[in-house]
Amino acid sequence: MAMARKSLGDYMLEKGYISPSELEEARKAQQATHGDLAKILIDQGLNPAHVYEAKAQEMQVAFVDLSVYKPDPSAINVVPEHVAKRHNVLPVKKDNNTLYVAMADTNNLTATDDLRLVSRCQVRGVLAVPDHIEEAIARNYGGTMVEGTAKGGMNPLRGGNGAELMASDLKSDMAEVMAQYGSRGDAAKEDDDSVISGAEEAPIVRLANTIIQQAVKERASDIHLEPDRKGVRVRYRIDGVLHETMTMPTYIKMPLTARYKIMSEMNIAERRVPQDGRIGIKYENKDYDLRVSCLPNLHGEKIVMRILDKSSVMIGLNKLGFTPEVQAQLEELATQPNGMILSTGPTGSGKTTTQYSLLNKLNSVTVNILTVEDPCEYQLSGVTQVQVNKKAGLTFGNALRSFLRQDPDIIMVGEMRDLETAEIAIESALTGHLVLSTLHTNDAPSATIRMIDMGVEPFLISATVIGVLAQRLGRKICKNCKEFYEVDAGDLRRFGFRPEDPTQKVQLARGRGCEMCRQTGYHGRIGFYELMRLNAEIAEMVVRRAPLSDIKEAAKANGMHELREDGLIKVLDCLTTPEEVMRVVFTAGF
Repeated sequence: MAMARKSLGDYMLEKGYISPSELEEARKAQQATHGDLAKILIDQGLNPAHVYEAKAQEMQVAFVDLSVYKPDPSAINVVPEHVAKRHNVLPVKKDNNTLYVAMADTNNLTATDDLRLVSRCQVRGVLAVPDHIEEAIARNYGGTMVEGTAKGGMNPLRGGNGAELMASDLKSDMAEVMAQYGSRGDAAKEDDDSVISGAEEAPIVRLANTIIQQAVKERASDIHLEPDRKGVRVRYRIDGVLHETMTMPTYIKMPLTARYKIMSEMNIAERRVPQDGRIGIKYENKDYDLRVSCLPNLHGEKIVMRILDKSSVMIGLNKLGFTPEVQAQLEELATQPNGMILSTGPTGSGKTTTQYSLLNKLNSVTVNILTVEDPCEYQLSGVTQVQVNKKAGLTFGNALRSFLRQDPDIIMVGEMRDLETAEIAIESALTGHLVLSTLHTNDAPSATIRMIDMGVEPFLISATVIGVLAQRLGRKICKNCKEFYEVDAGDLRRFGFRPEDPTQKVQLARGRGCEMCRQTGYHGRIGFYELMRLNAEIAEMVVRRAPLSDIKEAAKANGMHELREDGLIKVLDCLTTPEEVMRVVFTAGF
C-alpha cells in the first residue's frame, strides 16, 4: 500500500526535522516572497537532505541521500560524464533495462530524454540534493572528458572575432556528431527514412538540445541555423545583435534540420514550402517557448527559433526603462474605461512584452480581460487568451466579434493587420471597452496615418485612440566593465540637447569589454519610448488629415518626448551610449 501523501512541512514536523515555530516562519516568508518553501527552509539552515526527503514524499517519488549512498558502477558506466555534468544528474542503480537516476528535478524531460538515448534504458528519476549530486559526480567519474577533433580541418568553434564561444559540452557534442557523420558524405543525397533515422540518433539529439541550451545561457533571443554552399552557420541574437557562434560541415545540415522539425512537429518530408512550429522546454527550472520558422532556400532549409521566456512578462512596467513621467502617463491612460492604446515599432522592439506587462498590472478579479493573438506568446493567469487558427476559421475578426458577447472590460488584439480587424477593435473601443493593440510604424504620430492608409475613417480614429506608444530596444552598458569619460555638450546636439555653453563637459559612460559581455561593452537591454497622448487639437488634426509633421509638432507641444530625446535621457543617466541610440533610433531625416 502506498504511503499517504503529506505536505513537505507536515512530513518534516512528523519526522522531527523542524519545529512548529521554524515552519511557521518559513511559511510566512513563502507567502511574502511567493518563493519555493524547500529553498526557504534550506536558506534558514535546515539539513538539505531532510528537506529533499520531505519534498520527495510530497511529490510521491523516491529519494536518495548521495552523502551516504554508493551508486552502482554498472549504472555509472552507461552514462557519459559530460551528460551527467550537463544536467547535474547521477545514475545510481541499473535494474535490467531500467536506469534509476538521481536528479534535482525529476520532471526535467530534456535530461530524461538525453539519458534514455545515451543509456538505451528506461529512465526513472529519484530526487536528490543538487549539491550532493555535483559532489557525487566528481567522486564517481574519475577522468576528464577528452574532446574529439573535427574532421577535414574545419574549426566548428570559431566566433566572429576568432574567439571560442561555446561551452565544453557543446564542443564535445559537436565533435561526436562530426566523428559519426563525417564518413557518410553529403546528407543531402539521403532519402527521407535515412534523414529521419539520423535525426533520432543520440549525437544529433544532444547537439540540437545543447545548441538551444547554450542559447538560453547566452541570453539569446533568437537562434539562426543557416545552410549555405560550404556548410551550416549558427548565429545567436544577443541583446538585439547577431553573433556567429559556430559553423558545421554540410553533411550535418539534413539531420540537424530534421531534428528541429521533429521537435517542433513540422512535416519532415516537406521541404518546398515554409513551415511554423513550436518547442516547449524547461531549463534550470524556468519554462521557455520556442517559436520555430523553417524557410526553404537555395542550400536547404533555414531554421530560426525565437526564444520566449515565459517569466519575462512578469518583470513589471517599472523595469522596462520608462522614465517616471512616461510611466505615470501610460498608467493613467490604462485606467481609462474605454478607448484604444496602441504600441508601435518594428519586429523585436518589445511591443508584446510592454503590452503584457500593462495587462499584468491591470489584471484583477474585478475585470474581464480577453486577448486574441497569433500566436499566444505568453500565458497570463486570470486572462482569457485566444489563439488564431486560420485553418479552423478562427481569425482576428471572428474572435473579436465573439469577444463583444463575452462581457469584456479589456481587450488585447495581438496586431491590427487589416481593415476588418481595425474596424472591430474600434467598435469595441466605442462601446465601452479598453482596447490594446500593436502596429508597425516608425514613430507614434505615424500610427494615425497608418490607420487611415488601412481604410479606417479619421473620425473613428480621433474618437477612439487615446494614446500611442512607440518604442525601440537598445543595449545597456555592461556594469562589469563600465567606465566614465567626458565629452563636449555640443556633441549631443543631434539628440535634441541644447546646452547654454556647447563647450561645457558632460560625463558619459561606455563599456571597455569583458568576458561577461562578450567583449562588446553591452549587457542587457533597455527601452526607448515615445508616448503621444491624443488631445482635442491632435484629434481635430487627424479628422482633417493634417500632415504628419503638423501632428508631430502638436504632440511635442502636448508633452511628447521623441525617441531620440528619451535616448538622450538614458545616455545622460549613463545607462547606454550615444552610438547605441544612433543605431536603434536615428533614421534619415533627423
